[in-house]
Amino acid sequence: MEMDREQKYREMAIRGKYQRLYTHLCSLPDQEWRTTFGEIEAIIGFELPASARLHRPWWSNQSGGNGHSQALAWGAAGWKTAEVNMDDETLLLRKESRPEATRTPRLDEVWPVHPTAVWPEGLSLRREDMYEDRVSL
Repeated sequence: MEMDREQKYREMAIRGKYQRLYTHLCSLPDQEWRTTFGEIEAIIGFELPASARLHRPWWSNQSGGNGHSQALAWGAAGWKTAEVNMDDETLLLRKESRPEATRTPRLDEVWPVHPTAVWPEGLSLRREDMYEDRVSL
């Protein structure tokens, strides 16, 4: 269910107002990106709202995809705001490190896709073969 929710947040970010920011962040190979409000405006193609320059909470990270569209864009891309300087209009974004152990596997990793009408080698529908705790005879 969690994988489904994360995918929906990504889809919302791709279609949302800040989709260019999402796309840009997804393309960055670095773990950190120090930027200015003006650079972000150049990327997104429009001026940030006045609240982005007046209120620090506009730059807050929000968990679980709940919240504002700008936070959804960088969060769905796997980034978090780390340092925001309202006076200089600069910020540092950091790529979130997600340990492999907590990564949710994709469905095709758990249940591989096979071409139609091809029975995969070693696949059996016998009850004994479906359970790891089977007793060998």
